[in-house]
Amino acid sequence: MDTYESVLLVKPEVFVFNIPPRTSNRSYRAADWNLAEPSWTGRMRLVSKGSELSIKLEDKNSGELFAKCPIDTYPGIALESVSDSSRYFVIRIQDDNGRNAFIGLGFGDRSDSFDLNVALQDHFKWLKKEKQISEEPSGPKLDLQFKEGETIKINMKITKKDGSETSNKMKARPGTTSGLLPPPPSGSTRLPAPPGCSPAGSPAHVPKPDLIGGESWGEFASAQSSAPPATSPAANNSNWVQF
Repeated sequence: MDTYESVLLVKPEVFVFNIPPRTSNRSYRAADWNLAEPSWTGRMRLVSKGSELSIKLEDKNSGELFAKCPIDTYPGIALESVSDSSRYFVIRIQDDNGRNAFIGLGFGDRSDSFDLNVALQDHFKWLKKEKQISEEPSGPKLDLQFKEGETIKINMKITKKDGSETSNKMKARPGTTSGLLPPPPSGSTRLPAPPGCSPAGSPAHVPKPDLIGGESWGEFASAQSSAPPATSPAANNSNWVQF
């Protein structure tokens, strides 16, 4: 898979200086440069591509590459701080043919140089962590697959609204064998008499025995036979003319 280029830091204005060659082992000093007249002014980008890291100096408007500084370690020879200022560095630029040169790099504000230091430290910390992870021995992998014929048993509990729990197996109540209600208890206990009963316990609305027999039906029939026949309106009114 192709590795994409990632931009870690961008500074819109940096200054490049021509520096004299080092004559001794002492560190560089920005005071030895002509700080009032930088040889080039442009944009700086700190980019990474996988484990590779480099500083690219580009034109502000066109983006044309002016110089490139590959950084393999930090701190290291590719980027070195000066002894008399925190805003200036000496970087080692490199062309496509592998030729190297040392130039001075400066920032207008101290916070810009601080951002560069932090970005460089974060990148190499990340590389160190990635290397440690890759070198750690991998332990044996756990085989969590079921063997052939292997089963598991799950005891599920269902919580009711009142907070009680029941298992997935219904338990029968003791003393019952079916879903029918048990018969009422036997005994001599009598239910209370309904209202309207006599003190002896017999209902007050029970008819007398002599009205239950067939004589009551005979009286009803005789009452119907003794009733006078209904007369028509024509018989009562003499003004009606019969046809």
